[in-house]
Formats: sequence, C-alpha cells, structure tokens
Amino acid sequence: MLKKIYHRVWDWVDDRTGLPKMIGKTARHLVPPDAKWWYVFGSATLCALMIQVITGVALAFSYIPSASEAYSTLHFISDQAPFGHFLRGLHYYGASAMVLMVGLHMAQVFLAGSYKFPRELNWATGVLLLGFTLVMGFTGQLLRGDQNAVWTVVVAAEQAGRTPFIGQWLAHFILGGDTVGGATFTRFFAIHVFIMPGFIFAFVGLHLWLVLRHGISEPPKAGKPVDPKTYGAEYKELIEKKGKPFWPDSAWRDVVFCVVMIVVIAALALFSGAPQLGKPPDPSITTASPRPDWYLMWYFAVLALMPHGTEQYFLVFGPLIVGIILIALPFVFNRGERSPWRRPWAIAVVLMTVVMIATLWVAGVKSPWSPNFNAPPLSASVVGATNGPVFLGAQLFHDKGCLNCHLIADDGGRRGPDLTAVADRLSKNQMVLKIANGGVNMPAYAANLTPAEMDALVAFLQTRKSKSP
Repeated sequence: MLKKIYHRVWDWVDDRTGLPKMIGKTARHLVPPDAKWWYVFGSATLCALMIQVITGVALAFSYIPSASEAYSTLHFISDQAPFGHFLRGLHYYGASAMVLMVGLHMAQVFLAGSYKFPRELNWATGVLLLGFTLVMGFTGQLLRGDQNAVWTVVVAAEQAGRTPFIGQWLAHFILGGDTVGGATFTRFFAIHVFIMPGFIFAFVGLHLWLVLRHGISEPPKAGKPVDPKTYGAEYKELIEKKGKPFWPDSAWRDVVFCVVMIVVIAALALFSGAPQLGKPPDPSITTASPRPDWYLMWYFAVLALMPHGTEQYFLVFGPLIVGIILIALPFVFNRGERSPWRRPWAIAVVLMTVVMIATLWVAGVKSPWSPNFNAPPLSASVVGATNGPVFLGAQLFHDKGCLNCHLIADDGGRRGPDLTAVADRLSKNQMVLKIANGGVNMPAYAANLTPAEMDALVAFLQTRKSKSP
C-alpha cells in the first residue's frame, strides 16, 4: 500500500516538474573508473557550505546586526539559547572546514592538471568561489561584535585608506561611514548573509553545470598529454567504454568522507565550541591587538612583515594580481602533460605555497611585531631582588609598559630588542639616553619618569647581563 502511494506521488511530481528524472539522470552521470578518494574534496566543500547555510539561518533567528546589540545577542546565543554554544561551534568549524576543503580541492585539481582543456572555466569559477569563501570568513568575524572583531575591521579600513587614489573610498565602503557603527554592522551582515551567499550559490550552480557538461577529469597518466584537437573524442570513448555511474559507484566515497567531516565538526563544536567572545568594543582602548581567524592569519602576517609604506598597496593589489594569475593559468597552459611527475614545477608550487602559508601562520600566531599587553610582572627569581632600586626598577619596567615590547628572560613582548643581556651592550649613560629620547617605534620617556624612577629603571637594566663569564 505504502509502495503504491510512494510511486503515485513520485510519478505525479515527475509529471508536473520533471525534477525526479533530472535529478536521477544527474546523479547517474558517468565518471572515469579511477576517480576515487582524491576526488572527494569538491563534494566535501559543497557539504561544508550546506552546514554553513543551515547553521547560519538558525543563528540569524536570534542575531541582531546592530552595533549596540550584536555583542549581547551573541552572548545570549552562546550562554542562554538552547544548543546555542553548539550551534555557534558548528558554524565556526564549518567555516574552517569549507576554507580547508576548497583549498585541498584546488590543490588536487592543480596537481592533476584538471584545469586544462576543456575545463578552463571550471577552474576560473573555482578560483572565484575561493575568493568568495574568504570574504565570507572576513565579514563573519566582525559580526561577533567584540573588541577583537571591531578593531580588526578598523585596522583593515585604515590600511585600505592609504591605498593611492581609491583609499578614501575603500575605507568609507568598509566602514559604511567614517567610523565603526550601526552602518558597518548592517553592511557586513548584508554582505555575509545575502551578497556573498548569492554569489556562491550562483557560481556553485555554474561550476556543477560545467562539471556535468565536460565530465570529471580522468586521473592523469604520464606521457599522455592533452591535445584540444583529440581530447574530446578520447574522453568520450573512455567514458562510454569504462565509465561508471556517479551514484552509487563513486558517490559512496563522497558520502563517507562528508560523514566523517561532519562528525569531526560536530565533535569540535561539542567539546571545544566556538571561540570565546572577547571584551565588548571600547573605542577608548588603543592597546587592542586584533587577530583574524586562523585561515587569514597568514595574510595578517604578510601585511605586518612588509616594508613600511608598502602594505597598503599589497592589501588591494596583492589579491588582485594573484587572482588574475590563477584565472589566467588554464587559458595560458591549456594543453600538454597533466601528470604531476611530468610537471615537477606544479609540485614545487604547491609545496612552496603550503610551506609559505604555514610559516606565515606561525609568525602570525606569535606576532612578534605586536606588543604583549598581557605580559605579567617579572618573577622574583628573574629580578633577583625583593626590595631596593633593582626591585623598584623591575616594577617600573612592567608598569610603564616596557615589558609589553621587550623580552627579559623569555618573558614579555617581542616588538623591541631582547633586553635579557642589555648591560652587555649598553653603558649606564647609553641606557639613560635611549630611555629618555626613545627611538624607532619607542616613545621618549623623559617626561614620564622622575629622576629617581630613571635611576631605579637603569639600576635594574644594569643587572641584565649574560651568564657566560
């Protein structure tokens, strides 16, 4: 009885819409016989996108994109709403998974030479989807509304504002005005929830249509180059003779991988949750040291390490140039060998990219160019005294903010020189001159220290000598 009802409903829907036959035909499209585990990353990216859509819609029911209420509503979601903390965790780790999967998918396509004829537009749409994904991540960070999020946007606007010719317009566009306010949150919310998802859905649809039109590329074989004149006929012959239907012969791998990914995301969300919200935004606090999410940390390091005066150019033109190179790649190199073993430069590019991003990510996490505003006072064992001028000087070294930028026995910040053995390099008079007059990135303290405080601070620094005889 139920089977009859099911078939009657299915036939009715198929007769009225044609969707069942279309979906069935699409699911059973033929794929190369050797398209196995290396081909799962595209489906995993789509799965991560669905997680973001579902969790994003659920979060939007409680979230208020307002400068005055965004922070409080996220606190409500995290601390009071049923499963709110878990939901935020799913959304956060889902975003991380989406960035990771789209990166792996592009690396696999690049190594396999799958961007070559006739799949040039498949690659180009994938590059654009990577860009849209990163923009989604950046705009989502501000919506947390805490001190770190707000200052991240302020720093980005400040950097963009120094771009020649269009800097003022860019900064005004990012902030939705002259400062961070309600217009900023509304703008970022619109970009994050409406504009970027709209672009992503449109280009995902185009990307999938191109995949169906040209077929999934077969695994590359050394000594079998792509020739646009003959490739179409060769691929058609391979698919007709040896092709397997995507569902269920190949799709089960995608399903298994996606299930594992969902389990990992859910476990991280359950046991770790989303990052804790920082302090509420306070424009009077100028000692903020904002950090982007992990997948943008390497770019944050690039901007920080670039020579002074060049970072604003790179902020705008760097991604633009990289994007143009990536999009132009398949149109310039659309034929020839696909095997990575015959294209060692492709392996080298991927390895160098991974090493570069990993190195810059580590640098971004450590951020030696940023003061350590949370540096605790030096311990008694490091100071070597519990009273007297040396002890007072150690207290001043912390209270006056010197420890924020200088290391003493591995404690403190890394923005300035390590002063663990400063007495080996500078005399007493040199120390006084340096402290009083300041230097590069160091303020002058002549007006902020009494003579007694200067003597105590120098007395402490004179005890900082190397242990070697």
